[in-house]
Amino acid sequence: LIGDDEGNVKALVTQDVEITDNGPKAIEGSEREWPADLVVLSMGFVSPEDYIINELSLDVDQRNNIHAVHGDYRTSVEGVFAGGDCRRGQSLVVWAIHEGRGVADATNAYLLQKRDDESPDPAKNSAFANLSSLSA
Repeated sequence: LIGDDEGNVKALVTQDVEITDNGPKAIEGSEREWPADLVVLSMGFVSPEDYIINELSLDVDQRNNIHAVHGDYRTSVEGVFAGGDCRRGQSLVVWAIHEGRGVADATNAYLLQKRDDESPDPAKNSAFANLSSLSA
């Protein structure tokens, strides 16, 4: 993820991988940068993206799941929502689907509210200022 100095997401960097007997292997020279102003991560229960949780300083519960209230799905960081396995722990896929829909609704409501705010500038979130350090 690439962010600007004001904490806004600006781009997402991806890299192609090859599936080998030892797991995925990055293909050198296949990096691409995609302009973005919104990123939705599907992280699941066991995730290599723990650094994102740490970089954003998200509150976690006793089981190290992201703390977000059911039905609201807001985390401790403004503009960041969590649901499904990363919020409740490993569970049935129907719960993940249900919470995914809830997160989508909560995110949509948040974005509509931000659009309707009097301020012409989008909300600035200092937690995102370090996103440029996550690209590698």
